[in-house]
Amino acid sequence: MLHGYLASKETFTAQIAYFSKFYKVTAIDFLGFGKSAKLESPFSVGDYADWTREVLSALGIEKPKVIAHSFGCRVAVKMAKQDPDAFDKIILTGPAGVILPRGLKYKWRVWWYRFVKKFAPRFAERRFGSAEYRTLSPVMKESYKKIVNEDLRADAREVKSPVLIVEGREDTVTTLKEAEEYLRCFQKGELKIMEGGHFAFLEYPLVFNLLAEEFFSYD
Repeated sequence: MLHGYLASKETFTAQIAYFSKFYKVTAIDFLGFGKSAKLESPFSVGDYADWTREVLSALGIEKPKVIAHSFGCRVAVKMAKQDPDAFDKIILTGPAGVILPRGLKYKWRVWWYRFVKKFAPRFAERRFGSAEYRTLSPVMKESYKKIVNEDLRADAREVKSPVLIVEGREDTVTTLKEAEEYLRCFQKGELKIMEGGHFAFLEYPLVFNLLAEEFFSYD
């Protein structure tokens, strides 16, 4: 199980309890999050994919099924692109990694931020940076920039494993439109929509778990 950004493996508490009845479950804290060590240098999605692959190898885990949320979906997609045998089946919920065209309001905000940053960098960070971004250390901020600016649709097109996208109907962080765009990229993809927002698997764990169990169980 691969958690989202600024989260930890405990996000999947309900899924760990449920799937432990049928599988050996492994949930990790990405480097820089939870109980893992801090980042010493900025990591990209590819760096996190390499790190996760090393962790799985050290644990003796080969071709597992995976449930990934948000940022964890970026890592899962990158790993599956790099190695066709990385995963047996992949579930992506609230998947991040698709960058849709930005509107004029967004472009203007970015231009203004860059302009202000030249003269008052600290003010620019406070005024324009997201609440999530402002909580990060300098190293994590550089890592965050690398992560959120990478569009993974080209990677998704090379994923050969079956993929199930589970999207919360009210998700405003990674929207249904983004999930549908992702779906068009995967060779063996399907989409299920359920109630809830970006953390639909936390809001309605039984519904999510049954969808996941069904997907994992059929050939």
